[in-house]
Amino acid sequence: MTVYSYDLCESIVYNIVMKIILATDHAGFELKNKIKEYLISEKFDVEDMGAQALVPDDDYPEIMLPVAIRVVNDPENTKAIIFGKSGQGEAIICNRFPGVRAVVYYGGDIQIIRLSREHNNANVLSIGAGFVNFDEAKEAVKTWISIPFSNDERHVKRNNMLDNIE
Repeated sequence: MTVYSYDLCESIVYNIVMKIILATDHAGFELKNKIKEYLISEKFDVEDMGAQALVPDDDYPEIMLPVAIRVVNDPENTKAIIFGKSGQGEAIICNRFPGVRAVVYYGGDIQIIRLSREHNNANVLSIGAGFVNFDEAKEAVKTWISIPFSNDERHVKRNNMLDNIE
């Protein structure tokens, strides 16, 4: 595991210790590869769990299941950014696993990304590749990986409730 610094606001630097897993089906293939290049250029520890080739009839559950398992096995140090046409199905698959908190972004106010980290400690960002361009996705990723969880007592309590649903 490597420690990296990321400068979000020119004056605020957050130390980030994490592995970032990327995954997509055919619908997000091109965007995933562009985000991968961006993250590597920023010196993040990136693991690409697929798809490795554009296969128009691939099935996102098969791709996302191993991603969710990786996040469950190391939730403190592993985050995932996943892609699909809308990002919804991919997030649904991941959210079936206890401890995974996947959120969907398909454009609009970036504040939703900030809140997903500050309040929900989201560990999977699902991007609707059919609804955002590279610059929008890059801004969402940049924000998401840079915002720490608030550790506010009320949010810790609520997240624990979510993680312990039987």
